[in-house]
Amino acid sequence: MARSSLNYASRKEANDAALVENLRGIARARPRFDYRRAWALLRRDGPDVNVKRVHRLWRAEGLALSRRRSRKRLRLGQQRPPRPEGINSVWAWDFVHDACANGQKLKCLSVVDEHSRECLAIDVAGRISARRVIEVLSRLVAVHGPPKYLRSDNSPEFIAKTLRRWLEASSIQTVYSDPGKPWQNGTTESFNGRFRDECLSAERFASRREAVVLIEAWRRDYNEKLPHSSLGYKTPAEGGARRAHVGPAASSPSTVEAVPQDSHNSWPEERGQINGYRG
Repeated sequence: MARSSLNYASRKEANDAALVENLRGIARARPRFDYRRAWALLRRDGPDVNVKRVHRLWRAEGLALSRRRSRKRLRLGQQRPPRPEGINSVWAWDFVHDACANGQKLKCLSVVDEHSRECLAIDVAGRISARRVIEVLSRLVAVHGPPKYLRSDNSPEFIAKTLRRWLEASSIQTVYSDPGKPWQNGTTESFNGRFRDECLSAERFASRREAVVLIEAWRRDYNEKLPHSSLGYKTPAEGGARRAHVGPAASSPSTVEAVPQDSHNSWPEERGQINGYRG
Protein backbone atom coordinates (compact mmCIF):
# COMPACT_ATOMS: atom_id res chain seq x y z
CA MET A 1 0.00 0.00 0.00
CA ALA A 2 1.31 3.44 -0.85
CA ARG A 3 2.26 5.70 2.04
CA SER A 4 0.04 8.46 0.66
CA SER A 5 -3.00 6.15 0.76
CA LEU A 6 -2.23 4.79 4.22
CA ASN A 7 -1.79 8.22 5.82
CA TYR A 8 -4.53 9.99 3.87
CA ALA A 9 -6.92 12.10 5.97
CA SER A 10 -10.11 13.46 4.43
CA ARG A 11 -10.30 17.26 4.17
CA LYS A 12 -13.98 17.35 3.20
CA GLU A 13 -15.23 18.36 6.65
CA ALA A 14 -12.68 21.17 6.89
CA ASN A 15 -13.56 22.44 3.42
CA ASP A 16 -17.28 22.37 4.20
CA ALA A 17 -17.03 23.93 7.68
CA ALA A 18 -17.58 27.54 6.58
CA LEU A 19 -20.43 26.59 4.25
CA VAL A 20 -22.11 24.49 6.94
CA GLU A 21 -21.94 27.41 9.37
CA ASN A 22 -23.54 29.70 6.78
CA LEU A 23 -26.32 27.17 6.17
CA ARG A 24 -26.98 26.85 9.90
CA GLY A 25 -27.23 30.64 10.16
CA ILE A 26 -29.74 30.75 7.30
CA ALA A 27 -31.77 27.95 8.89
CA ARG A 28 -31.87 29.83 12.21
CA ALA A 29 -32.89 33.12 10.59
CA ARG A 30 -35.28 31.53 8.07
CA PRO A 31 -36.57 28.31 9.67
CA ARG A 32 -39.06 27.60 6.85
CA PHE A 33 -36.54 27.88 4.00
CA ASP A 34 -35.67 24.84 1.90
CA TYR A 35 -32.22 24.16 0.49
CA ARG A 36 -32.91 25.83 -2.85
CA ARG A 37 -33.85 29.15 -1.28
CA ALA A 38 -30.83 28.89 1.03
CA TRP A 39 -28.65 28.24 -2.04
CA ALA A 40 -30.15 31.33 -3.73
CA LEU A 41 -29.18 33.48 -0.73
CA LEU A 42 -25.64 32.08 -0.68
CA ARG A 43 -25.27 32.70 -4.40
CA ARG A 44 -26.31 36.33 -3.98
CA ASP A 45 -24.10 37.08 -0.97
CA GLY A 46 -20.88 35.32 -1.97
CA PRO A 47 -19.07 33.19 -4.55
CA ASP A 48 -20.95 30.59 -6.56
CA VAL A 49 -21.66 27.32 -4.79
CA ASN A 50 -23.03 24.12 -6.32
CA VAL A 51 -26.68 23.47 -5.49
CA LYS A 52 -25.98 19.73 -5.15
CA ARG A 53 -23.34 20.45 -2.51
CA VAL A 54 -25.80 22.65 -0.62
CA HIS A 55 -28.42 19.88 -0.85
CA ARG A 56 -25.98 17.28 0.54
CA LEU A 57 -24.93 19.43 3.48
CA TRP A 58 -28.51 20.59 4.13
CA ARG A 59 -29.66 16.99 4.53
CA ALA A 60 -26.57 15.92 6.47
CA GLU A 61 -27.17 18.68 9.04
CA GLY A 62 -30.83 17.71 9.42
CA LEU A 63 -32.11 21.05 8.13
CA ALA A 64 -34.57 19.59 5.61
CA LEU A 65 -38.25 20.37 6.11
CA SER A 66 -40.84 17.65 6.48
CA ARG A 67 -42.86 17.10 3.34
CA ARG A 68 -46.53 17.92 3.38
CA ARG A 69 -48.97 15.50 1.84
CA SER A 70 -50.62 16.92 -1.23
CA ARG A 71 -54.40 16.97 -1.32
CA LYS A 72 -56.38 15.40 -4.13
CA ARG A 73 -58.15 18.00 -6.21
CA LEU A 74 -60.94 17.73 -8.71
CA ARG A 75 -59.74 18.73 -12.18
CA LEU A 76 -62.49 19.74 -14.57
CA GLY A 77 -60.23 20.95 -17.39
CA GLN A 78 -61.31 24.56 -16.92
CA GLN A 79 -58.74 27.25 -17.62
CA ARG A 80 -58.03 29.74 -14.87
CA PRO A 81 -59.22 33.17 -16.10
CA PRO A 82 -57.65 35.64 -16.52
CA ARG A 83 -53.87 35.15 -16.68
CA PRO A 84 -51.56 37.99 -15.57
CA GLU A 85 -49.86 39.55 -18.58
CA GLY A 86 -47.87 42.29 -16.84
CA ILE A 87 -47.65 44.66 -13.92
CA ASN A 88 -51.09 45.74 -12.66
CA SER A 89 -52.79 43.14 -14.83
CA VAL A 90 -54.22 41.04 -11.98
CA TRP A 91 -54.15 41.71 -8.26
CA ALA A 92 -55.10 38.95 -5.83
CA TRP A 93 -56.32 39.63 -2.31
CA ASP A 94 -57.56 37.67 0.67
CA PHE A 95 -57.89 37.71 4.46
CA VAL A 96 -55.70 35.94 7.03
CA HIS A 97 -56.75 35.66 10.68
CA ASP A 98 -54.59 35.35 13.79
CA ALA A 99 -54.48 36.48 17.44
CA CYS A 100 -52.09 38.28 19.79
CA ALA A 101 -50.78 37.06 23.12
CA ASN A 102 -53.05 39.52 24.95
CA GLY A 103 -56.15 38.07 23.26
CA GLN A 104 -56.61 40.76 20.61
CA LYS A 105 -57.79 39.39 17.28
CA LEU A 106 -55.90 40.11 14.06
CA LYS A 107 -57.42 40.35 10.62
CA CYS A 108 -54.92 40.89 7.80
CA LEU A 109 -55.86 41.95 4.27
CA SER A 110 -53.09 41.00 1.81
CA VAL A 111 -52.88 42.35 -1.74
CA VAL A 112 -50.44 40.69 -4.19
CA ASP A 113 -49.59 41.45 -7.82
CA GLU A 114 -49.79 38.08 -9.59
CA HIS A 115 -47.25 39.02 -12.26
CA SER A 116 -44.40 40.33 -10.11
CA ARG A 117 -45.42 38.41 -6.93
CA GLU A 118 -44.94 41.69 -5.05
CA CYS A 119 -46.98 42.14 -1.90
CA LEU A 120 -48.46 45.61 -2.29
CA ALA A 121 -49.96 45.85 1.20
CA ILE A 122 -50.89 43.93 4.32
CA ASP A 123 -53.49 45.89 6.25
CA VAL A 124 -53.78 44.76 9.90
CA ALA A 125 -56.71 45.52 12.21
CA GLY A 126 -59.16 43.89 14.58
CA ARG A 127 -61.92 44.03 11.98
CA ILE A 128 -61.84 45.16 8.36
CA SER A 129 -65.08 46.38 6.83
CA ALA A 130 -65.84 47.04 3.17
CA ARG A 131 -65.19 50.75 3.70
CA ARG A 132 -61.72 50.01 5.06
CA VAL A 133 -61.07 47.75 2.07
CA ILE A 134 -61.94 50.71 -0.17
CA GLU A 135 -59.51 52.92 1.76
CA VAL A 136 -56.70 50.40 1.28
CA LEU A 137 -57.46 50.02 -2.42
CA SER A 138 -57.69 53.79 -2.92
CA ARG A 139 -54.23 54.22 -1.45
CA LEU A 140 -52.76 51.45 -3.62
CA VAL A 141 -54.39 52.77 -6.79
CA ALA A 142 -53.07 56.25 -6.05
CA VAL A 143 -49.53 54.89 -5.70
CA HIS A 144 -49.36 52.08 -8.28
CA GLY A 145 -52.23 52.77 -10.64
CA PRO A 146 -55.41 50.70 -11.01
CA PRO A 147 -55.29 46.98 -11.85
CA LYS A 148 -57.33 45.50 -14.67
CA TYR A 149 -58.68 42.63 -12.56
CA LEU A 150 -59.07 41.90 -8.87
CA ARG A 151 -59.16 38.20 -7.97
CA SER A 152 -60.73 37.06 -4.69
CA ASP A 153 -63.19 34.64 -3.13
CA ASN A 154 -66.80 35.38 -2.25
CA SER A 155 -66.26 36.74 1.25
CA PRO A 156 -68.84 39.33 2.40
CA GLU A 157 -66.21 42.09 2.35
CA PHE A 158 -65.47 41.43 -1.34
CA ILE A 159 -69.07 41.34 -2.57
CA ALA A 160 -70.42 44.27 -0.55
CA LYS A 161 -72.49 46.70 -2.58
CA THR A 162 -70.39 49.67 -1.47
CA LEU A 163 -67.20 48.00 -2.68
CA ARG A 164 -68.73 46.86 -5.97
CA ARG A 165 -69.98 50.36 -6.73
CA TRP A 166 -66.51 51.77 -6.05
CA LEU A 167 -64.88 49.15 -8.31
CA GLU A 168 -67.31 49.91 -11.13
CA ALA A 169 -66.61 53.63 -10.80
CA SER A 170 -62.85 52.89 -10.94
CA SER A 171 -63.23 50.59 -14.02
CA ILE A 172 -61.75 47.61 -12.14
CA GLN A 173 -63.15 44.20 -13.06
CA THR A 174 -63.58 41.44 -10.48
CA VAL A 175 -62.85 37.72 -10.78
CA TYR A 176 -64.28 35.46 -8.06
CA SER A 177 -63.15 31.91 -7.36
CA ASP A 178 -65.82 29.23 -7.13
CA PRO A 179 -66.88 28.12 -3.63
CA GLY A 180 -64.72 25.31 -2.30
CA LYS A 181 -62.00 25.80 -4.95
CA PRO A 182 -59.20 27.86 -3.37
CA TRP A 183 -56.71 26.76 -6.05
CA GLN A 184 -58.47 29.11 -8.47
CA ASN A 185 -56.87 31.90 -6.41
CA GLY A 186 -53.57 30.08 -6.11
CA THR A 187 -51.27 33.10 -5.98
CA THR A 188 -52.77 34.61 -2.87
CA GLU A 189 -53.25 31.17 -1.26
CA SER A 190 -49.55 30.47 -1.78
CA PHE A 191 -48.59 33.88 -0.42
CA ASN A 192 -50.87 33.54 2.61
CA GLY A 193 -49.37 30.13 3.38
CA ARG A 194 -45.87 31.59 3.33
CA PHE A 195 -47.04 34.62 5.32
CA ARG A 196 -48.46 32.40 8.04
CA ASP A 197 -45.53 29.98 7.99
CA GLU A 198 -42.71 32.55 8.10
CA CYS A 199 -44.32 35.41 10.03
CA LEU A 200 -47.55 34.68 11.92
CA SER A 201 -46.48 31.26 13.20
CA ALA A 202 -42.88 32.36 13.83
CA GLU A 203 -43.69 35.50 15.84
CA ARG A 204 -45.45 36.01 19.17
CA PHE A 205 -47.24 39.35 18.99
CA ALA A 206 -47.63 40.97 22.40
CA SER A 207 -50.25 43.41 21.08
CA ARG A 208 -51.89 44.56 17.89
CA ARG A 209 -49.52 47.53 17.68
CA GLU A 210 -46.51 45.23 17.69
CA ALA A 211 -48.17 42.99 15.10
CA VAL A 212 -48.63 45.97 12.76
CA VAL A 213 -44.92 46.84 12.96
CA LEU A 214 -43.55 43.30 12.57
CA ILE A 215 -45.94 42.32 9.78
CA GLU A 216 -45.07 45.43 7.75
CA ALA A 217 -41.36 44.72 8.30
CA TRP A 218 -41.87 41.15 7.07
CA ARG A 219 -43.70 42.45 3.97
CA ARG A 220 -40.77 44.66 3.03
CA ASP A 221 -38.34 41.85 3.73
CA TYR A 222 -40.41 39.54 1.50
CA ASN A 223 -40.40 42.05 -1.37
CA GLU A 224 -36.74 43.05 -1.19
CA LYS A 225 -34.73 40.15 0.24
CA LEU A 226 -36.51 36.80 -0.08
CA PRO A 227 -35.91 34.86 -3.34
CA HIS A 228 -38.96 33.50 -5.18
CA SER A 229 -38.75 30.29 -7.21
CA SER A 230 -41.26 31.44 -9.86
CA LEU A 231 -39.04 34.49 -10.54
CA GLY A 232 -35.85 32.47 -11.04
CA TYR A 233 -34.93 32.88 -7.37
CA LYS A 234 -34.99 36.65 -7.60
CA THR A 235 -36.84 38.84 -5.16
CA PRO A 236 -40.17 40.38 -6.24
CA ALA A 237 -38.39 43.75 -6.35
CA GLU A 238 -35.76 42.31 -8.74
CA GLY A 239 -38.04 40.09 -10.81
CA GLY A 240 -40.79 42.64 -11.55
CA ALA A 241 -40.52 46.07 -13.07
CA ARG A 242 -40.41 48.88 -10.55
CA ARG A 243 -43.67 50.79 -10.35
CA ALA A 244 -43.64 54.53 -10.94
CA HIS A 245 -45.63 56.60 -8.47
CA VAL A 246 -48.78 57.78 -10.19
CA GLY A 247 -49.66 60.35 -7.54
CA PRO A 248 -49.68 61.01 -3.83
CA ALA A 249 -51.11 58.21 -1.78
CA ALA A 250 -54.35 58.88 0.02
CA SER A 251 -54.07 58.97 3.78
CA SER A 252 -55.72 56.02 5.44
CA PRO A 253 -55.27 53.86 8.55
CA SER A 254 -52.76 51.54 6.88
CA THR A 255 -49.68 49.65 7.86
CA VAL A 256 -47.36 51.69 5.64
CA GLU A 257 -47.33 54.61 8.07
CA ALA A 258 -46.70 52.33 11.02
CA VAL A 259 -43.06 51.46 10.28
CA PRO A 260 -39.99 53.70 9.86
CA GLN A 261 -38.49 53.85 6.38
CA ASP A 262 -35.39 51.86 7.33
CA SER A 263 -37.32 49.09 9.08
CA HIS A 264 -36.62 46.47 6.41
CA ASN A 265 -32.90 46.65 7.21
CA SER A 266 -33.36 45.50 10.79
CA TRP A 267 -36.09 42.86 10.79
CA PRO A 268 -36.83 41.14 13.16
CA GLU A 269 -34.66 43.02 15.71
CA GLU A 270 -36.97 46.05 15.60
CA ARG A 271 -39.39 44.62 18.18
CA GLY A 272 -40.45 47.50 20.36
CA GLN A 273 -39.95 50.25 17.74
CA ILE A 274 -43.62 51.06 17.63
CA ASN A 275 -43.43 54.85 17.54
CA GLY A 276 -45.59 56.41 14.91
CA TYR A 277 -48.38 53.84 14.94
CA ARG A 278 -51.78 55.23 14.11
CA GLY A 279 -54.53 53.22 15.76
